[in-house]
Amino acid sequence: MPARSGAQFSRRMGKKKQRLAKAEQPHSPSDTAQAPCPKEPCLGPPTTLGPYRSIYFSSPKGHLTRLGLEFFDQPAVPLARAFLGQVLVRRLPNGTELRGRIVETEAYLGPEDEAAHSRGGRQTPRNRGMFMKPGTLYVYLIYGMYFCMNISSQGDGACVLLRALEPLEGLETMRQLRSTLRKGTASRVLKDRELCSGPSKLCQALAINKSFDQRDLAQDEAIWLERGPLEPSEPAVVTAARVGVGSAGEWARKPLRFYVRGSPWVSVVDRVAEQDTQA
Repeated sequence: MPARSGAQFSRRMGKKKQRLAKAEQPHSPSDTAQAPCPKEPCLGPPTTLGPYRSIYFSSPKGHLTRLGLEFFDQPAVPLARAFLGQVLVRRLPNGTELRGRIVETEAYLGPEDEAAHSRGGRQTPRNRGMFMKPGTLYVYLIYGMYFCMNISSQGDGACVLLRALEPLEGLETMRQLRSTLRKGTASRVLKDRELCSGPSKLCQALAINKSFDQRDLAQDEAIWLERGPLEPSEPAVVTAARVGVGSAGEWARKPLRFYVRGSPWVSVVDRVAEQDTQA
């Protein structure tokens, strides 16, 4: 090999060794700060979740399961049936969330329905929620001391009354609320099946009062509806007459109440209707 070529080869090898040695040296803090994050994004401080972005709203794929306007926008009878199995959620001011699965409902069809507060098409400040968009709450006072909660459906003056829930979460809080608000035997400890087995009971257990009237169930931050994991099959739904509307003539006998067969949380069991449904 000529002397000049050998010298050039030696210089090239020396530079290559220097580059390799430099590459093997650890990065300084300043180098790390300037280098971009490889592949994964650089994460900043955690953000605060919005008022209704709890873990319960998300499916495994991260999609919200809160039911919106498209669910409520249907006639009262199919909506009353569709409510069965869905989960009503109430978030208290301290952040506590109470949950109950709907097991009993009643449909009210609007102006033609003699048992409805909107019969004859009359609108008043009290029943205005019945004439608002589907999913609007209609909460009214009965006997001067108890509240009942309805959800407006498709059609002016039509709505669905929630009659009973199966308590799922926050039972001790529900028990405390019921004991504080109910009249009479306040000292007796309520059984689980007594917490939400009636329209006024469930309002007490979830601290629902007149302030919830005309709220939008699809948008409100303190109360909403989630899709239940299970929905009752057709044979599991009992169709019966409504309760407490005896003065409504033939409308008192119409089969507009729906409940889950065999549920211990239903307010009133109708054995005759259950036999007819099975037949």
